[in-house]
Amino acid sequence: MPLKMTDEMIHAAIEGLEARREKLADQISELRAMLPAAARRKMAEAQRRRWAKVKGREITAPAAAPKKRKISAAGRKAIAEATRKRWAEYRAAKAAKPAKRVARKKPSAKAASAGAAAAE
Repeated sequence: MPLKMTDEMIHAAIEGLEARREKLADQISELRAMLPAAARRKMAEAQRRRWAKVKGREITAPAAAPKKRKISAAGRKAIAEATRKRWAEYRAAKAAKPAKRVARKKPSAKAASAGAAAAE
């Protein structure tokens, strides 16, 4: 005896499968997050090599990133002191200079007579 599928049954089945798909996607993302970065990098490099082989190209190994340099506490202190000294010199030089006054231009004779004529 064949089972007749109603619309409600089909919708319920779709919802159940979508819920399982979401749960699986969450589990996959959690597992990927557990992978260390080096493993991910190796996997990506292997995938690039496979595609290069398929496309008939050669791939060279990526250059290793240069090591980052770290500054010592003494170096950081020296930089901070030098910066403070430069700012102090700048402020002292600025305070020693007299403030510039902006001179206003006097209106010309034509402008003064035009203004007087307009007022009348």
